[in-house]
Amino acid sequence: METAFDKARQVMEETALDRETRTAGDFEKAENALPKEIGSRSNIPLMDNISSYLGASNPLAKKVNPKTEEVWLLDNTAYHPIHIYSHGPQPYQADFVAAYFKKDTGKDWSKAVANIADVIGLKQQGEDRAETEKTIAHRLLPFVQTIAPARSVDVKFPDGSIHKLGPGGRSAVSDQTVVFSAEYKDGESVSIPAIPAEVTQHGPMLTHFAAPEGWLFVSDIDDSIKITMTPDPIGILQSTFVSEPTPIAGMPELYAEITRSLNPTWFYLSASPYNLYPFLRQFLHKYYTPGTIILRDASWMDLGGFLASLTQGTEAYKRSRMEKIHTWLPKRKVICLGDSTQSDPEAYGDICRLWPGWVKAVFIRKVTDVAEMKHTTKNNPERFEKAFRDVPKDIWTVFEDPKELYAAVAQLKDM
Repeated sequence: METAFDKARQVMEETALDRETRTAGDFEKAENALPKEIGSRSNIPLMDNISSYLGASNPLAKKVNPKTEEVWLLDNTAYHPIHIYSHGPQPYQADFVAAYFKKDTGKDWSKAVANIADVIGLKQQGEDRAETEKTIAHRLLPFVQTIAPARSVDVKFPDGSIHKLGPGGRSAVSDQTVVFSAEYKDGESVSIPAIPAEVTQHGPMLTHFAAPEGWLFVSDIDDSIKITMTPDPIGILQSTFVSEPTPIAGMPELYAEITRSLNPTWFYLSASPYNLYPFLRQFLHKYYTPGTIILRDASWMDLGGFLASLTQGTEAYKRSRMEKIHTWLPKRKVICLGDSTQSDPEAYGDICRLWPGWVKAVFIRKVTDVAEMKHTTKNNPERFEKAFRDVPKDIWTVFEDPKELYAAVAQLKDM
């Protein structure tokens, strides 16, 4: 759940390009029109609320109750830690992230549903509106569920060992490193269920194993491989809460070719809040190679905050997550793909300069099919030159049609 500090940091990390996008799209107007406080901490038990400040050290934490609570287990990637001193092979380890929620909040969010329908311009009545409101209500649920801090859950590894995750802190999210005792092959994926399984409505998590060397692909999601209309607040709401999630034309085929020819470990890095994890995971598993999805930690309980998360401070956020990936897999050969709507060029350029040679290729999709982009400088050649200053020009490519990248991918096979 967001805190005042999270919001303040996000505003402080807003760049001039962020402000340009938000002004062109009139984001402030849209944010002010959306419902506030659609989620609440008011029905969290007092002791859980207070003790959650203790985080993972909370002695009053309890296990998840399958009758009243549920857990999201987020897919992850296991890696062999790299030591600065000579060291024998280390066992696989991975960051295990779990989010804890109340099953039924008892909160009536019909007004919020109607508000979203009004903001995106649906007609006031009729069968189309009624059906659309059902879709909005279903997708809005992760934003109105009450979080369940001070909870933990057990998971079962393939070797039969049981491991405790949690407890979650103020945001009802736990994040910890767990070591695997068994060995796995590079590229192997295993399913890790919760105990009991019924606490995970979205099923078990997948752990993908990555050896120290090989290829690694970091992909943005919104407007890079999925139509989101990020520069347009109404477009974001439409694509998130109403429309069938749709891939960018040609991108599933390109990613299938990259999987076939390079067999990389996949990371999907998005500025969306983790409320959208089930929605995005289902989309990715339908159209793309499964991988680890990295989302913003905050659980935005007002929809204005959700819009801001996609348009404020994205460069700093993505850079920090890329830095974390580097600590896991510093010897991998990296490919990054993003788009021109957010700060992907700047974030990837930062990483190229920080660790020269780690990133072998950067592909930036030039987004031209969103009207608001015409009122910004985000597609100007000077913007890309500045973002990739001091980065060799043979590393980065700006494209419009995915077909333009097949030759570049073929060349990478020889590296």
